[in-house]
Amino acid sequence: QVQLVESGGGLVQAGGSLRLSCAASGLIFSMNAMGWYRQAPGKQRDLVATVTSGGVTNYANSVKGRFTISRDIAKNTVYLQMNSLKVEDTAVYYCTVVKGLQAGYWGQGTQVTVSS
Repeated sequence: QVQLVESGGGLVQAGGSLRLSCAASGLIFSMNAMGWYRQAPGKQRDLVATVTSGGVTNYANSVKGRFTISRDIAKNTVYLQMNSLKVEDTAVYYCTVVKGLQAGYWGQGTQVTVSS
């Protein structure tokens, strides 16, 4: 059974930084691509960033140059470093297994609120 637990969300002022973590259990990183999505109130859930099983990363245009996705295979953890945060980055952020042998699992989400 795969479990994904996000942490690191919170309230930050515009221009600040946060680092989200997604601790995975029951998951084989080498066989799956991981990703972060976000959902703002009243909006659809959108892709933020992904990292493949081979370590290749991809980003939504809105976060390129500001966010960095990474993973620590030894710790079975995926991170999302978010810098230069904007008010429009406010959302619930979800970790997910986007592709691979164990695709389809989601975490419970962590709230990120950016104040002006």
